[in-house]
Formats: sequence, C-alpha cells, structure tokens
Amino acid sequence: MDTSTRRQATRQKLYEAAVTLIAEQGFSSTTVEEIAERAGVAKGTVYYNFASKTVLFEELLRHGVGLLTQSLRTAADETAERGGSKVEALDAMIRAGLVFMERYPAFTQLYVAELWRTNRAWQSTLLVVRREAVAVVETVLREAVETGELHEDIDISLTAAALVGMVLVAALDWQAFQSERSIDDVHAALSRLLHGRVSGR
Repeated sequence: MDTSTRRQATRQKLYEAAVTLIAEQGFSSTTVEEIAERAGVAKGTVYYNFASKTVLFEELLRHGVGLLTQSLRTAADETAERGGSKVEALDAMIRAGLVFMERYPAFTQLYVAELWRTNRAWQSTLLVVRREAVAVVETVLREAVETGELHEDIDISLTAAALVGMVLVAALDWQAFQSERSIDDVHAALSRLLHGRVSGR
C-alpha cells in the first residue's frame, strides 16, 4: 500500500470515528482523543491529517456529501446509458439517495442537522457542497423540461431542493421510526410522489 493510499485509509477511519461519535454526543462534547481512540490511531495522527477537530468535521461533510453527489450523478448517467427517460433518471436518483442513507445513517443525520444551523465555522463549506448535490438534480430536471417530459412552468431550483429534501427526511424517518420497511417499500412510496400518483386520479 503506497503512502497516499495509506493516508486515505487513515482519513476514512477518522471520518467514520468522528461521524459516529458526533452523532452520538454532539460536536462540542466529542474530543480529538476520543476520535483517535475510536479510529484506533494515535492522537497525533488526527492532527497530521487535519489541522483541528473543526477542519476534520468540515472535511467529513465535504467527503460525505461528495459521495452522495457522485451516487446521484452515477444513477442519472446509468439511466441515460440504457436509454431511460429523465423522469426514470430522477427515480433512480431517489433510490440512489436512499441506498446512500441506508449505508451512512449517522452521516445523513448529522448533515441534515447541520444544514439548519447558522453559527458554524463550516457553514459556507456546507452550503457549497449542498449546492453541488442539488445541482445534479437540477441538471436532470432542466433536461426533462427541454425534452418535454416535464412542464416548462416548474421551478427547477425549488423542485430540485424539494426532491433532495424529500429523500433526506423520508430516509431519516424510515431509519428512525419505520425501520421494518424495506428500501423497496420506501422507494415505491417516493416514486409515487415523483410520478404524481398520490391524488388518486
């Protein structure tokens, strides 16, 4: 294993340790010592990789939302490659979001909680990475309008934010209160909302 691969593996361990600890006890109550202990590394290793606990958390948010963004983009690209419609791409993105959140529930919980705080050192970073995730959905919505699949009157930026928000909140509700449901159940319910099949018409 070369140095860069080893460093990336160490950073991944630190991300996982930090996200679980912060989800359990909050950012302020979590110490660098605890993160190092949970990750199975020396305290100095944390500071070698990140200048401070704040920088670690900021990079954790950037890393996690980056993974989410990539999973959404991959879902859209794979749908396009097999000749699927733009609405089918949106549906695939909903599922990709649910898969991501099932895999990283602690990160999802932290991300949603941090979105609504305004006094954090990492607020500007969080807004940038949120923008990148929503932009992936906006691109597909814009293409759907251009191809006539969706009505030209839709508010693309608000609709994209609503779709991302729907998946985030539904996933958290599923994990916390309806964990007996399968991912297929949850996806099917959100797919009906996407396709406008809730009104019974």
